[in-house]
Amino acid sequence: MEIRPANTDDIEAIQRVARLSWEATYHDILSAETVEETVSEWYSEETLSEALGKPGTAFLVAEGDGEIVGFCHGVVEAERGDIVRLYVDPDHWREGVGSALYERLRSDLEDFNMSELEAIVLADNEMGNEFYRHLGFEKAGEGEVTMGGESYREHVYRKGLKA
Repeated sequence: MEIRPANTDDIEAIQRVARLSWEATYHDILSAETVEETVSEWYSEETLSEALGKPGTAFLVAEGDGEIVGFCHGVVEAERGDIVRLYVDPDHWREGVGSALYERLRSDLEDFNMSELEAIVLADNEMGNEFYRHLGFEKAGEGEVTMGGESYREHVYRKGLKA
């Protein structure tokens, strides 16, 4: 498996992984309509193209056997790095893809002199919450996000980085 910077040629594969992961992760949390609406908006070609070209951004893909099997997106916010997205094709869950993406993203964001990382996960996303706790993140607060006209509780996780 290779972890590399994403480019605009990867957008369709990123959209595919996002859709598959969202459908598998949120099928019992969000309606199918909310998943479709949110993925279409958050992972549109325009939104992803903008994210790929934005300064202070690390956008990575995991490629195995010539196919993109995961991606992550982090941004620099003052002295903190924010993990905006980290998703893996469900056919490759529990193979270390997410951890490998996280480690490379952490390393890339440390190059920006980040002192901590933050990630936000839907409170009902048990696998996502467990993933960040397993990586040593601690719950630092809660928030809310609106999708499909409904409000959902989120957990905010933070992890200090070694200097």
